[in-house]
This record gives sequence, structure tokens and C-alpha cells, in this order.
Amino acid sequence: MLTRKITKKIYVGNVAIGGGEPVVIQSMTNTITQDINSTVRQIRSLARIGCEIIRVAVPDEDSVVTLKEIIKKSPIPVIADIHFDYKLAIGAIKQGVHGIRINPGNIKSKDKIREIINIAREFNTSIRIGVNSGSLDIDLKNKYKQNIHLGLVESAINYIKFFEDNNFTNLKVSLKSSDVITTILAYEKFSEISDYPLHLGITEAGTELPGTIRSSIGIGYLLLKGIGDTIRVSLTAPPAKEVIVAKEILKNVGMRNLGPILISCPTCARRDIDVILLAHKVEKLLSFVKSPIKVAVMGCAVNGPGEAMDADIGIAGSKEGGIIFKKGRVFKKIKQQEDLIKEFLKEIKNLDKEWRIKKEKTV
Repeated sequence: MLTRKITKKIYVGNVAIGGGEPVVIQSMTNTITQDINSTVRQIRSLARIGCEIIRVAVPDEDSVVTLKEIIKKSPIPVIADIHFDYKLAIGAIKQGVHGIRINPGNIKSKDKIREIINIAREFNTSIRIGVNSGSLDIDLKNKYKQNIHLGLVESAINYIKFFEDNNFTNLKVSLKSSDVITTILAYEKFSEISDYPLHLGITEAGTELPGTIRSSIGIGYLLLKGIGDTIRVSLTAPPAKEVIVAKEILKNVGMRNLGPILISCPTCARRDIDVILLAHKVEKLLSFVKSPIKVAVMGCAVNGPGEAMDADIGIAGSKEGGIIFKKGRVFKKIKQQEDLIKEFLKEIKNLDKEWRIKKEKTV
């Protein structure tokens, strides 16, 4: 059982962050914020696959104007992403956003930051202090040349003190770098000295495959250390990919029951079926499943059931057709490979139904 650090609890809209609450999945729209219909359509699509908080870019006044309608139509809380212009932050808050993300270092003026704080307090709007290695103050860069993570931590602590001095604690914090080790060290150090909730992520992680790997290592490591309250997987890919990877990270560190886990064997000369094709077919079929079952796709009937003994249900190819197994024991033998998927899908539906019935009885 993982031991999580219990941080302060804040709310972004009706979503609790910190205080031992489940780790929350975030993403960010890539539509033009002025295009209300496209933005809302994307938000709804992301919410359907598991996104729980959405961030939208607010680069100009026209984007501020459209926020009210976007918030009204969004099924999940909306955070405004602000850079440089404090007036955009104030405007977004007045439009009703549930949170804002700012890097105080980009705004520079303490008086302008104080104006943001005063409006956020009035509207009970949460703020994420986003510290980033790429925009770290030059003095801190020079001070911590070989230990940039310490510069990120000092920067965050300095900003927090300013916010606290101005009677504002409705905060969460991020300390991001595109370097995985720097990011990990920064979050670990900050977690030792502060109990503000943490938003985890590897910034500018890259395209889908390398970005997924970097994010899984960095975010996954920190979660396993008990650090983190909300996550965003930053990928140069459609936002839906970010949500899918975030769900997989949380499922595989055992922190959220977010649907099935699919395991599959690598191909080898023993395979009696096209494992790659079969695994991708099963992956698509599992999109309707909500239960946290473990599903296995194996290439041969010789090793399949044994190697996937902990799977709730599995499928393996054989020269005669294939087998379906449960917890390492053969459950059904299928003579024709074309019937394998059909029977497998039926059994998965049965397991999913059983899980739903049990869940309803415990509610």
C-alpha cells in the first residue's frame, strides 16, 4: 500500500485537490479559445474519456470574452492559462473560471500580482503557481547552476511567501522541467518543506512515444513516492492521448481504478496467432469497459495461461483456434479463431456486468 503525503485540500470548481483525495487528471485544449463551439466540443470529448479538469489558453482579450460561454457549457472545471498580462488573469477570474495558472515571474510586478490575488480572493478562485526551469529568474539560475532543481524550489517558496503575506493560500504548485531528473528532484525537495498540493508534469515532454516514456518515468516515480495531487501529461499529440496516458499511469501505480488494464505478450516464434493485431482489437473493444479488470492477450496456448496467471481473463492462440482462460485456468476452448474475439468479448461483458452489480450493492 502506497503512503501518500497528505497536503492541504483546495477546490477547483467542485473537484477537490490534495488532502488525500484521488489524484486528478488534467489536460489542455489545443483549439482556438475564441472558437467556442470547437473548444466546448473538445472539452466534452476529453471529459468522456476521463479528463477531470481542463485548462484553456487565454492569450488575448477576445479569449477572455469567450470564457463565460465555455465555462457554462463545460462539464468539468475550467482553468485559464495566463502568461505575462495580469489583466487577462483578472478578466478570466471575473468571467468565472474555476482556477488560473500563472508564473509570477512572467508578470514581474508585485503590484500587478497583488491585484490578481485580491480578485481571486474575492471570487474564491484557486491559483496554480507554475514554476518552470525555462523561465527561472536569472539570479537563481546563476546561484544554482549545477542544481537547477533547488532554484525551482526557492522560486516557488518565495512566491508562496508573497501570496501568504497577502492573505492568499488557495494555491497549488508545479515545479516543471523538460529534464526528468531535475523535475523529480525539485518535487521531492519541495514536498519535504511544504504541504501545498502539487500538480505534476514533465514540461515539453515531446512527441507521443518519447513524451509518454518521460512522463511515465517522472510522474510515475513521484506518485510511487507518495508525491502529487493532480497530473497533466504534456505531449505533442492530441489532448486525448494525454488523458489516456495519465489514466494508464494512475492505474499502473495502483492509485485509481480507471477501467481495465491490458497486458499482452511480445511476439515470438511460438505464437499461433497474430498477437499484435489481436491485442489492438482487444484494446479497442475494452473502451466500453469501466471495471478495473486485468485482461491478457497471449500468443500461444502453451505459455499463455501460466504467464498471465493473475489476469482476470485472458485469450491465447492455438493451432486449433484458441483458448479463453481465467486466473490461469482454461475456461473455454474455441475451435475457430474467427469465433475467438466474439466469445472473448462476451466473457468480458459478463465480468464487467458482475463488477457493476457488486459496486451498486456496496454503494
